[in-house]
Amino acid sequence: MRGTARVAHPDCVTWYGATGRPPPGEHEAAADDATPDELELVLAQAAVRAMDAVGGYAGGVFLRSDAPGLLRLAVLAGLPTRLFRAWWRMHVNRSFPVAEAYRSGRAVHLADAEDAMRRFPQLMAGLPFPFSSLYEPVVSGRQRFGVLAVLRRATPGRPVESADRDRIHQAARHLGAALGALSERGSAVIWDREPVSVQVPATAPAVRVGHFAWELDTGEVTADGEVCALLGADPARFPGTIGALTGRLAREDAIGLWTLARRVAESTRPTSRRMRLRAPDGLPYLLELSGGGATPAGDGRGARLTGSLLDLGTGTVLSDATDRLPRGVLSLDRLGRITYLNHNAETVLGRGRPELVGQVLWDALPWLGHLSYEDHYRAALLSYNPVHFVVRHRAHEWLSVSLYPGHDGLTVTLVEAEGPPPPEADRVSLTGLGPPGDRASAMYRPVALAIALTEAVTARQVSAVVTQELLPAFGGRQLAIYLLHERHLFLAWETGFPLGFLDRFDGVALDARLPGVETLTSGRPLFYESMEHLAAAYPGIPLDAHVGARAFLPLIASGRPVGSVILGFDQPRGFGPEERTVLTALAGLIAQALERAQRYDTEAALARGLQDALLPHRLPLLANASTVGRYLPGTQGMDVGGDWYDVVETGDRLALVIGDVQGHGVSAAATMGQLRSAVRAFALSGHDPQEVMSGTNRLLIDLDPGQFASCCYIVMDPATGHTQAVRAGHPQPLLRQPDGRTEVLDLAGGVVLGVDEAATYPVTELRLAAGAVLALYTDGLVEQAGIDIDLGVERLRAALADCGPSPLAETADRLISEARRATDRPDDIALLLASRWS
Repeated sequence: MRGTARVAHPDCVTWYGATGRPPPGEHEAAADDATPDELELVLAQAAVRAMDAVGGYAGGVFLRSDAPGLLRLAVLAGLPTRLFRAWWRMHVNRSFPVAEAYRSGRAVHLADAEDAMRRFPQLMAGLPFPFSSLYEPVVSGRQRFGVLAVLRRATPGRPVESADRDRIHQAARHLGAALGALSERGSAVIWDREPVSVQVPATAPAVRVGHFAWELDTGEVTADGEVCALLGADPARFPGTIGALTGRLAREDAIGLWTLARRVAESTRPTSRRMRLRAPDGLPYLLELSGGGATPAGDGRGARLTGSLLDLGTGTVLSDATDRLPRGVLSLDRLGRITYLNHNAETVLGRGRPELVGQVLWDALPWLGHLSYEDHYRAALLSYNPVHFVVRHRAHEWLSVSLYPGHDGLTVTLVEAEGPPPPEADRVSLTGLGPPGDRASAMYRPVALAIALTEAVTARQVSAVVTQELLPAFGGRQLAIYLLHERHLFLAWETGFPLGFLDRFDGVALDARLPGVETLTSGRPLFYESMEHLAAAYPGIPLDAHVGARAFLPLIASGRPVGSVILGFDQPRGFGPEERTVLTALAGLIAQALERAQRYDTEAALARGLQDALLPHRLPLLANASTVGRYLPGTQGMDVGGDWYDVVETGDRLALVIGDVQGHGVSAAATMGQLRSAVRAFALSGHDPQEVMSGTNRLLIDLDPGQFASCCYIVMDPATGHTQAVRAGHPQPLLRQPDGRTEVLDLAGGVVLGVDEAATYPVTELRLAAGAVLALYTDGLVEQAGIDIDLGVERLRAALADCGPSPLAETADRLISEARRATDRPDDIALLLASRWS
């Protein structure tokens, strides 16, 4: 599948200058599968530029996707994508630095493993190795595109230097501007496919064997016979296009080449850069590009690059030297491709250089690519520390494998071992501070899920975490969660099943002969390696597919049944003993989280009911004034119960009240009810605004020491517009004048209620003109993570100004419309509008 942001540009000169290749349709090479599109080139160049800027060994870009709240790894430079499959998808609400940077709009800089473990334990549960990582949000104006990330060697005890912070920030700004330009040209800057792997610049010495020249303004390439022969190009097609020259390169090498070309062409001074590539015959070479200094702006337009192919020197001298060693030796580039192996390695592996050179190690030798060994490769690539482990070669043969990392790749040594490793060799180090290779990768699943579940407080959040963590970890496609209620199982969550298929099983009794029921009643997990096996075990059971596999897991917490989980796979598959054990353990974690969430949901429902009962159900109707109130509960857990509003008739005057109690839940709702009653009682007793606020403050201290609340109390005479206002730590109200001018009022104020028994609350006097609108609100309407609250107040002021002379109810609905649509409101919201007319 090609990229979503290919930009067909009518001006060939502009196209060449921007991409170094002809526009689609101009030359046959433009359609070649190895040819990167514009979005890929922009992302790859940004990742390599950021790596260079801060001395990293790997870089990548996460982009937003079609799925709401989901980021996808779009480009990964300097690391093999397969080893990092668990991090291809990232939900923005997860406790990971990538998600935090995107969500908050602020950079995340982690100097070492200890820093990362303290702030993001979920990251270190999966990658417990000593490395440093930098994450920068990528934005353009109000558009949030994704996150730029760089990995580099750890600097224990030393924070990330300010110069490096500035450099990666500038790289992210440059990328944001480029993506913004793509978006303005009509391209959808999203990512909905697997990440692109990018080969990065290299430093190894080599000998020149061929030359070519590349005119960026016309896209024309001239190449000598040696280059054509090595790259498998037809000499008769030259002069030709760069695509014709590199059409047979691996895709990661082609993208690396264009990225390198852009970096060289943009340089304001003559420069040379190199990268490794795999020729069509599988042998490794270095490609060197020279150029730069074409224009003072350094935009690469009109530049001419010269290129050379260089032999890496894997000939007689190197062979003789390594063949004398009593062990097998292989060399890998940073993408895992075999660039060299000595004679002893050929003997041990039973395969020769022509067959293996150029192949990815774990693809060419599947027994070295087992899931349990992937963590060792990650450890070496991320930590730069040697890693040692033992693998089963044949039925009763074992090899001791050592990985020695460097800037351009890994050296691998193979030595025969006497037997399997001792049991303690695979013990897990969760802190990331121990030996990088001493870890079983399967342990990441329960640890990461357990950490994520601690952050989920509602049944819906638990279900979402299970979907995000469990399905990708095991390659599942379908998930269903049933919860037990009054001896019946009710469907609580599903994904991946045909629409409506599971409805027939909703509310089934515990005596039904169904695998989802029997796994709970028996307490035993049930595994079916194919749909045929499932159909044979339960004749006549409706099936959603004819091909696949299913696992049914009981949810039991503290000996009490909670429900059951169905995990579905698109293809038949086995379930090994280790996998069955892990899945059963995960089911126990899920059950405990769901049991806790059910209690939380029950209390949340009670808090919502209490809140609804305590808020006014109708506001007073007056001849020359109108009021409108709105309340929205939070959507994250039990974020309800703290905010309130009220309107009280006090003779010929109208008292407007809005407040926000610290905290959420039943306790906050109860405190809110007491405060509302207190304010109403003081107001109806004829106290002036200062006395109302002071009395309420003392009452709160007596009722609940340690609890506090903000409040704004305004008394208005609808006939004259004379108004008195007091404020206790609450956001400033807004006032829209009849002519449309809208301002943030500057009311004098005192400290929040419940802090200082002797606190005073000064009164501000003002006069409301006929047709003016007064807006009181709580901070949930204007606060947003990572954004200054003053910006939120300004947006609300502008929105109120834009409403014009609309009916008050319509104005209120418009002001909260964006918050009402949000699915992740972290706080509840109260809004009270008042207007008078002559």
